[in-house]
Amino acid sequence: MLESGITAKGQTTLPKAVREALGTGPGDRVRYTILDGEVRIRAVRPIQRLFGMLTYDGPPVTLDDMQRAIVEGATTD
Repeated sequence: MLESGITAKGQTTLPKAVREALGTGPGDRVRYTILDGEVRIRAVRPIQRLFGMLTYDGPPVTLDDMQRAIVEGATTD
């Protein structure tokens, strides 16, 4: 079980094991959810962290190619 103190301003430090479990570091944000008298802490994942997660190894495509694929996908059953 992990514990941390609370300052006069209501601040606390997340223990290292908690930060590691959440994958957080300095400057990151966490979200608190209160449910049935318990508090859950989740890491907030900014959209910028998603950049580069999906890669495409195929040939380059043009905007026209993408538009054509969108239209074909919308018109096929």
